[in-house]
Amino acid sequence: MKINKELLKGSTVILVLSLIDREPMYGYQMIQEIENQSSGIFKFKEGTLYPILHSLEADGMIESYWWGNDGSRQRKYYRITNKGNQSLKEKQQEWVTFRSAVDMILARGTYIWS
Repeated sequence: MKINKELLKGSTVILVLSLIDREPMYGYQMIQEIENQSSGIFKFKEGTLYPILHSLEADGMIESYWWGNDGSRQRKYYRITNKGNQSLKEKQQEWVTFRSAVDMILARGTYIWS
């Protein structure tokens, strides 16, 4: 099932912060993880992800660093900061409240129209 981009639009920051809260990741790794963990429902393109990462970094929510073994390709990794952790907790609570309200309306609508 294809998900309307407008639904995903409001969830991108919490998805990215949640991923790098678990472990530092590089951009392409995040794209793969989001797709894998959502069973293919969410498919980020680089043009979607990197502006989010740059914005989060500018806001102090994440920080980046280069890492790679000698002689191998260096990758830019992102990790969450203390400020990002606090923001993630707030966004998670906001999401629970939002999801609960939507579920209540949807369930009521199903009941009425069934």
